[in-house]
Amino acid sequence: MAGIRLSLPSKLTQTPTNAVSRSATSLTRCCASSVKMTVSVDQKKKNFTLKKSEDAFNAAKELMPGGVNSPVRAFKSVGGQPIIIDSVKGSHMRDIDGNDYIDYVGSWGPAIIGHADDEVLAALTETMKKGTSFGAPCLLENTLAEMVISAVPSIEMVRFVNSGTEACMGVLRLARAYTNKQKIIKFEGCYHGHADPFLVKAGSGVATLGLPDSPGVPKAATTDTLTSPYNDIETIKELFNTNKGEIAAVILEPVVGNAGFITPKPEFLSFLREITKENDSLLIFDEVMTGFRLAYGGAQEYFGITPDLTTLGKIIGGGLPVGAYGGRRDIMEMVAPAGPMYQAGTLSGNPLAMTAGIHTLKRLQGPGTYERLDKVTNQLINGILKVGKKAGHAICGGYISGMFGFFFTDGPVYNFEDAKKSDTAKFAKFYRGMLEEGVYFAPSQFEAGFTSLAHTDQDIQQTIDAAEKVLRQL
Repeated sequence: MAGIRLSLPSKLTQTPTNAVSRSATSLTRCCASSVKMTVSVDQKKKNFTLKKSEDAFNAAKELMPGGVNSPVRAFKSVGGQPIIIDSVKGSHMRDIDGNDYIDYVGSWGPAIIGHADDEVLAALTETMKKGTSFGAPCLLENTLAEMVISAVPSIEMVRFVNSGTEACMGVLRLARAYTNKQKIIKFEGCYHGHADPFLVKAGSGVATLGLPDSPGVPKAATTDTLTSPYNDIETIKELFNTNKGEIAAVILEPVVGNAGFITPKPEFLSFLREITKENDSLLIFDEVMTGFRLAYGGAQEYFGITPDLTTLGKIIGGGLPVGAYGGRRDIMEMVAPAGPMYQAGTLSGNPLAMTAGIHTLKRLQGPGTYERLDKVTNQLINGILKVGKKAGHAICGGYISGMFGFFFTDGPVYNFEDAKKSDTAKFAKFYRGMLEEGVYFAPSQFEAGFTSLAHTDQDIQQTIDAAEKVLRQL
């Protein structure tokens, strides 16, 4: 890491000492399943076309708002033609024009063991023979709940839902019900889904599209939402002092992924744990991205800080729609039907999502998992930073385990305001160049990236070589 200016403390690029020791030998099958490249990078660029994607997207714009079902997919911040995906496997994805890409989005995080994993698909096939949705309890819910509770330090009981947004909606209502307080503190650039109370200085797609907030959100819905810059201890102290006895909870991404990849300063999370306890407020970790990715027990295991409540999603559904919130038993027993705080969902705990989650978590329990993620992500991010500096660009970045990010600015980046100093026009050019070279990053400067167990050393080296070529041309 010497000579490379990172946006995170150097210790965060090391494998956590409390991670379970694992041998990397069992990962051979994961890596071997990746789709192999059969043409050179130069040949691929020569054959690169998005004509079918363009036609399909133009048709989609007449059918769906902006042609997509989630805003960032429209490529508004990077320009150019959005790609329409046909299939995925391992660490690769293929569009309807036949272009192959090394994928560092991983369906925005769930594909930690690789896309369309054979074992997960086989398990889903068997489950589908019994039905796709029961609308009633099934044993698979017990199994996944036991796995989540045993893994995540803060969770003694868990409620499954269908998305990260739904999980955050539920956990906010629960925090207010338990504390009998109304105000919450969130951080600028942290995204907790599109529920009204959270669309205040949000990151993710809101940042990508340059929207200050969202029309249609009534003032009453955000009156009790207080905001602070990430990593800003003094502002948090001031908010608690000026709102004594009124703050129900502090919610945050323990590692920001929706304003780019931003890590907490060493003392930040421990400070939040202390001040929330002192004020009888709850600490909520939104681990929809970081859960089971930074470590098997998530960011709270990695950093050694246990919140009161946690939201999860993505990985625990193995690529199927899922979300969850959980925490201390005395808090969770407020949730209906055990308690008075109402929340329900028709497809919650459906057998397909439970099956995919169970088999994904089983794979993550294997030896060498997080060491392998650390190795490939280390090679990737440090390779990109090295060739970026060599080409004369202002660039900084970092990683933890299978999550990473970089910014076109000298840095360091400690919050969303720092992130916004990035050269987004340069990122857009870089992004389009990498796409033509067969590399798929998130189409926004303000999104984290993800590696998987399916990424091979060849994938990483090919990505670095492509980055060097593109960066030399910018």
